[in-house]
Amino acid sequence: MVRNIQIRVSLKEEGQIGLKAKTAKHLGVAEEEIEIKVQRRSIDARKPSIYFNYKLEVYINEPMPTTGGYMFEYQDVSKAKPIHIIGFGPAGMWAALRCLELGYKPIVFERGKNVRERRRDLKAINRDHIVNKDSNYCFGEGGAGTYSDGKLYTRSLKRGDVRRVFESLVHHGATEEILVDAHPHIGTNKLPKIVQNIRETIISHGGEVHFNTKVTDFIIESNRLKSIVLNDSKDLEVEKVILATGHSARDIFYLLQKKKIALKAKSFAMGVRVEHPQHIIDSIQYHCRGERHELLPAAAYSLVHQAKGRGVYSFCMCPGGFIVPAATSPGEVVVNGMSPSKRNNLYANSGIVVQIDAERDLYKYEKYGELRALEYQKDLERLAFTAGGRSQVAPSQRLTDFVEGNLSTDLNPTSYQPGLKSAPLHSLLPKLIGSRLRVGFSEFGKKMKGYYTKEANIVGVESRTSSPVSIPRNEHLEHPEIKGLFPCGEGGGYAGGIVSAAMDGERCAEAASEGL
Repeated sequence: MVRNIQIRVSLKEEGQIGLKAKTAKHLGVAEEEIEIKVQRRSIDARKPSIYFNYKLEVYINEPMPTTGGYMFEYQDVSKAKPIHIIGFGPAGMWAALRCLELGYKPIVFERGKNVRERRRDLKAINRDHIVNKDSNYCFGEGGAGTYSDGKLYTRSLKRGDVRRVFESLVHHGATEEILVDAHPHIGTNKLPKIVQNIRETIISHGGEVHFNTKVTDFIIESNRLKSIVLNDSKDLEVEKVILATGHSARDIFYLLQKKKIALKAKSFAMGVRVEHPQHIIDSIQYHCRGERHELLPAAAYSLVHQAKGRGVYSFCMCPGGFIVPAATSPGEVVVNGMSPSKRNNLYANSGIVVQIDAERDLYKYEKYGELRALEYQKDLERLAFTAGGRSQVAPSQRLTDFVEGNLSTDLNPTSYQPGLKSAPLHSLLPKLIGSRLRVGFSEFGKKMKGYYTKEANIVGVESRTSSPVSIPRNEHLEHPEIKGLFPCGEGGGYAGGIVSAAMDGERCAEAASEGL
């Protein structure tokens, strides 16, 4: 017999009683009569008594199947028809993997370096404040997702098969825990190896991945994409191209605008990073004093408030993590957050951002047409660069000083390696953003007692939450004006994270394969 049950295990029981024994007692059977498979695991810390919730598949007096999940049947495509993919972030990677399954040869062009070589450029931006415009925290093998927390939680459940993406990650080296955790993550220390394994799968089955290869032009004839130009020199004839360049590939947006290929300004969000000592967030979320229980992970949070008609909300919350410089060009400061797999750093950080309506809010930028949101984004990043002292040092302020309108005489310790400089962000940020952040932080302090504290810093600016531009596509996922071009993932405006980008990559591979 197979039973599907849900049980709650107290924090005390989690440490003292095995899950199998608890399940047997719950069902009124002997422990040796059952085998269990965890389907889902979550923590309920809403009250002082903390519980672990489990969704289980229980096999009573019968063996548990040893096989299951997805079988990824990657074909030898070395001599198959090609599908060209621009960009090797999550959308590009899963587009390539899906091509292998469908029997087409993925040929990938990535402007940045592979994960191993990319590390030198990350070190250069952190230590020497040198920004390589083609190899940084956003560009390179695996895209922005490689050096990130690796958060896999998504609300895009109707866009594709979420479980397939998770199983694919496990197939390429991720722990099976991501299949059961309610809010799964991989960790920035483990992602590079998984990304490398995906690349090796693609190459070993006849696909190609070319690094340091930037698409610099599109050659279009009779509304069809005829060829692409690589590194301003090589002209390559193409038939189907998946454009998966990510939300920060501004040169692609400018190129499409120059070619008079339809674009559309897109609403997005911008703000700051807030960084607390992790023990403060733990004490709020777990109702504890001192260190959290050893069985509990670093606590996270999710916050939202409507301020003056706009949403103010937490974004990419990184418990036990650190803040990193995510600029993609000299002359700008952009911050992002990430965590190692153990989430054992001393600090918790999160983007706190304000919704920007591209139609209503950016009328002063109308001269830029459909790139007005992009130009607004750039101006905020240049402001942060200047306020930080014209390096990768980021402008910062104590949280309470920001809300109360005071310049911070000193700042709290931080995980941000390039360093912080005290700056009056309360007056420097555009009113559209700054005034709503101040309201939002005050309200968050009411929802989480202890969150509003002088022990927290805010760090500017968090501006790359999503693409400020979308690239239209029709019901066949093809650009409505240019045959053979399939806008994909975050850069096209069709995803918002690793999982949704991966699913969109698969869908675009399926669409591009039609008629080949």
